[in-house]
Parts: sequence; structure tokens; C-alpha cells
Amino acid sequence: MTRPVILLRPEPGNGASLTMARHLGLEAHGFALFHVEPVAWQAPAPDAIDALLIGSANVPRHAGPQLAAYAGKPTYAVGRTTAEACRQAGLDVVGIGHGGLQPLLARLAPTHRHLLRLAGAERVELSPPAGVTLTEAVTYASQPCPIPPDLADLLTTRQPLVLLHSAEAARHFAAECNRLGLMRGAIHLAALGPRIAQAAGSGWASLDTAITTTDQALLALARQLCQDPASEQKHTG
Repeated sequence: MTRPVILLRPEPGNGASLTMARHLGLEAHGFALFHVEPVAWQAPAPDAIDALLIGSANVPRHAGPQLAAYAGKPTYAVGRTTAEACRQAGLDVVGIGHGGLQPLLARLAPTHRHLLRLAGAERVELSPPAGVTLTEAVTYASQPCPIPPDLADLLTTRQPLVLLHSAEAARHFAAECNRLGLMRGAIHLAALGPRIAQAAGSGWASLDTAITTTDQALLALARQLCQDPASEQKHTG
């Protein structure tokens, strides 16, 4: 039996991941369990900010016209997709991360001592280096949606591999499985990173983690697991 792959990201990320998954030959299904909404925010004075720190492409998509006040401002982006969205919004990307925002803080230019972090309501706590101040503003929030009947049917009958791109998604998916009485032991998970895997909890048929925190690495893992189910490593606690 072919194992389907389930994608749960908000749009437009879910559609992009779905296209890549199908290019890899996977039987992929997309169910966006979140929709993203803008949040009203107060923009600090640009002159008081040396650089921006941005951990999601949802920031430039949903920050609204206030973001224009920072046009040309040096910006550190969590990854390539976020960096491209920032450039399209008129920001000057000077650093791109590969393992989250915290490592980027160790690579700041000496003149970037006052940072503005634009983020979602659900975000990882950061520890700035000595002498660096970090102001935060929430520009968007992800609103959870219930598991629809078509997804519940796949989870019940096909023993799918569910891809988790965030700790928020992991917690919500686990809670929805509990609400619907779905058997965790019939569902395989693959997470973008260890923190996300931990948020999913235990009891799953298998729980694997991508080698790097990129969508490409997670989809490569999915392809490996679907082609060779015996390679799954159980981490059910």
C-alpha cells in the first residue's frame, strides 16, 4: 500500500510544499489546518532601529503598509523563502539563517545593536547577545482549523505520513487527533526539527526529524520514509 503524505501548512506555503512533494513522486495531500490573519501593530521609529529580524515570510505578507517605513533597512531573515519575501517588500537582506533565528544573532554586524523582531503571535523566545537590544512586534497570527472529514478518513484508513513544519502545528494536530479519538499508533510523523518533534508528544507509529530545518530536507525525508518504510525510526517514548 502506498503511504500518502499529509501537509498541514497555512497557504501559500502548503501549496508550494504540495507541488514539490508531487514532483518527488509522493502521493501528497494538502490540508491547511491554519489560516493566517494580520494583527494590528505599532511600528517603532525607524531611526531607533539598526536592523530587522524576521522569522517568517508571513511577516512581509501580512505586516501591512507600516512595513514601508523600514524600506532599505538591513534585515536578517530565517531562510531563503523569507529572505525573498523581504526583498520583495523593499527590505535589504544582509543575513540568511539556516537553523533558526538564534544562530543569526551570533552573526550580527557590529553596528546592528538595536534590533526589531517582527513575528507571529506564536514564536520562539530568543536570547540576544550582550549589548544588543531586541524589540518585538507581532504582525500576524495563525488561527487553527479543525481536521476536516477527508483528512480524518486518510488518518484512519491509510496510515499516512504527516509532515509538521512548526511546533504550533504539532500541538494542534495532536490535540485534534485526541478530540476525534484517532489512533496515534496508526499515524507516522516527520518534523522539521527536534523542538517540533517534541511538541507532537508520544504514541505515534513513528516520529522522525529532518536533518536540516528546510522544507527540502523534510520532503527528502518523506520520500525516504515512503520508499523504505522499514527505515522509520520509532520515537514513541
